[in-house]
Amino acid sequence: MLGFLLIDKPQGITSHDVVARLRRRLNTRRIGHAGTLDPLATGLLVVAVGPATRFLQYLDLEPKEYRVVMKFGVESDSYDADGQIVAEKPVPGDLEARVAEALPQFQGEIDQLPPLYSAVKKDGRPLYDYARKGIEVERTTRRVFIEQFSVDSWNGDELEAVIVCSGGTYVRTLAHDLGQAVGCGAIVTSLTREGVGQFGIEDALELDEASPEKLIPLAEALHPMPLITLNVGHVDYIRNGRPVPLKHEVPTKMVGLMDLDGNVVGVGRVEGSTVHPECVLPVEAMSDVL
Repeated sequence: MLGFLLIDKPQGITSHDVVARLRRRLNTRRIGHAGTLDPLATGLLVVAVGPATRFLQYLDLEPKEYRVVMKFGVESDSYDADGQIVAEKPVPGDLEARVAEALPQFQGEIDQLPPLYSAVKKDGRPLYDYARKGIEVERTTRRVFIEQFSVDSWNGDELEAVIVCSGGTYVRTLAHDLGQAVGCGAIVTSLTREGVGQFGIEDALELDEASPEKLIPLAEALHPMPLITLNVGHVDYIRNGRPVPLKHEVPTKMVGLMDLDGNVVGVGRVEGSTVHPECVLPVEAMSDVL
């Protein structure tokens, strides 16, 4: 098997749980995913099956789009409703106006401090490992980009919003920081990832719908990366790590490499008028190409 699946992750399980279930369902160990979702979160998880795991790094996986519900007047150690409540504060009467005034500081390039309960690693261990043991560790801020943070609706002290952002953004941290900015705290109570790059939740499968027949082929998944067709000799070249010449100028740094049958056999890096192979499918994997 070789290709990608779009899975609609249910609430209450980890992204690793999704991979484990797919391994049993598809009877293969070689499965990986892009972009971890917390157990509280639902929505789009991009999963690679078989040798396609090599190509996850080349997929267009940004921006990420989320629909989130934030509850004001409460704080938790994990910044969401799954965590331990650590504070409750009165919600100001002008909450909506305060949020509207604060939102601009959470758009564009911003620095984020990852939550204590996160998979970010410190000295080789995830932060949540320290947090569960009650160990305080120093965290480093990360630069992220918030393309959109727009309020959809209000329901009392709960805000529903759409967030479009770069990879590595913690929506839980956005909720926490916004809560601090308006003076009463906030947590995430519901979170759904609706988009990852070119992929949308409307095309995602339930876990029990996953099958080899539903795999997205490499040529489709690599979009919008340009694809160029190689002759038989040049396919052999890239399989042996040798560069091949370009017939036409390519406006990108990376290109997908196809054989004469239209199957993607690798990805190459463009340097001037040549392509240098970076990731190549082994010959034995080609029997699994859709």
